[in-house]
Amino acid sequence: MGPLELGGLAAGLLGAVLFGVGAVAQAHGVRRHPTPPVHLGAFVARSVRDPWTWLVLSAYLGGFVLHAAAIWLLPLYLAQATVAMALPVAALAQRHVEEPLGRAHWGSVGLVVLGLVLLAAGSGSAGAARAEPALALSLVAGAALLGLASALRHHVGAAGLGTLAGLGYAGSAVAVRGVELPLGAWAVVCALAVPAFSLVAFWLYSLGMDRASVSSATAPMNVGQTFVPAAVGVALLGDTVRPGWWWVVLLGLVLSTWGAVRLGRAADLARPHRPTGAGSAELAPSR
Repeated sequence: MGPLELGGLAAGLLGAVLFGVGAVAQAHGVRRHPTPPVHLGAFVARSVRDPWTWLVLSAYLGGFVLHAAAIWLLPLYLAQATVAMALPVAALAQRHVEEPLGRAHWGSVGLVVLGLVLLAAGSGSAGAARAEPALALSLVAGAALLGLASALRHHVGAAGLGTLAGLGYAGSAVAVRGVELPLGAWAVVCALAVPAFSLVAFWLYSLGMDRASVSSATAPMNVGQTFVPAAVGVALLGDTVRPGWWWVVLLGLVLSTWGAVRLGRAADLARPHRPTGAGSAELAPSR
């Protein structure tokens, strides 16, 4: 890896630290309120008046800027895999508010780190940012589909909400690669898709953490936001792998994602579940 790639990797890992701390702060902020954030409009209206939410958004904004730099400098499969480090960071921070880390947790953290090492070793060059009509229109269609899928939020648990949030963050990552300078019409569409995906993903992620532990919502989110951009980056956006290192990259992607999911399950088993119903007032007594 050259200096630019190493800088991108460092930016991605530092962004993951901010995402992880922000996730735990977000969970705490969501659970401070007597009712869950079932409706997007009410969630936004409540959030703009909540100083704690602004602190969370500040952490996420800093993480996003660093993550965007990683997306531009690294292949998407590596840039997105660095986000998996947010879950170990969240687990470390979470031990102070929920459950301590056990042996299974630390084994999962080791899998995530090993997967990232393999990905970094086998990564090639990143595709150039390019704003194309097909990409921009696909992002618009994806954002619309995610909005429709959010209607299912009453019927899915934390894992399902985390999965939908992961798809939203995946769309945001792909959209960043479409922001080409100088900005043209299609680049503006891609740029607008970033906050559109991120807002819905942030809302669904918040709702998921209201119903269960931080890790149980974060683990499936990491799967979606890692594998989808990885496939799109290699297939459509020009990301490459070192010759002969495909199996190393694939193994690293599987290990880092498996570690994230395994960590989420281990943390979830250690913490009592919240009700996974429609987000009614039944949640209030548990706070």
